[in-house]
Amino acid sequence: MSGHHAWIGLGSNLDDPRLQVERALAALDRLPLTRCVAASRLYASRPVGPQDQPDFINAVARLETRLSPLALLDQLQALEQRHRRVRQRRWGPRTLDLDLLLFDDRRLALPRLTVPHPEMVQRAFVMVPLAELAPTLRLPDGRRVSELAGALNDGSLCPVLPVA
Repeated sequence: MSGHHAWIGLGSNLDDPRLQVERALAALDRLPLTRCVAASRLYASRPVGPQDQPDFINAVARLETRLSPLALLDQLQALEQRHRRVRQRRWGPRTLDLDLLLFDDRRLALPRLTVPHPEMVQRAFVMVPLAELAPTLRLPDGRRVSELAGALNDGSLCPVLPVA
């Protein structure tokens, strides 16, 4: 499938977070006109914002899609709803969080969607798995993902080892 390249950040800290992220990665490959072509390892991270919640499991996936950015966003939000996502408070606990990080090399500032994701470059749990998948990738402003990830990786982000 040719088309657009989209990068998705995944996170969960409720209801078996590892399983939530693994199921979401599989579901991304079943979205209309979309194929998941790569996924990072899973990482454990501390929550952003309120600390009175469990740690997160995070990953990044690379999609090829023929969907527009807003159509893809709609599909991601529908997938969150199928995972019983409830938005109670900003940066609160969640069963599944899917963020559209990058869409080709586009810059978008729409009422419902900003691409690149406005907070991604401050988040090791996004940049480290993104750099794992695409160390030579550059953001639309020219910054190299691997350099940004290296500056953020303070050792607090831990790869989740597979269950033996």
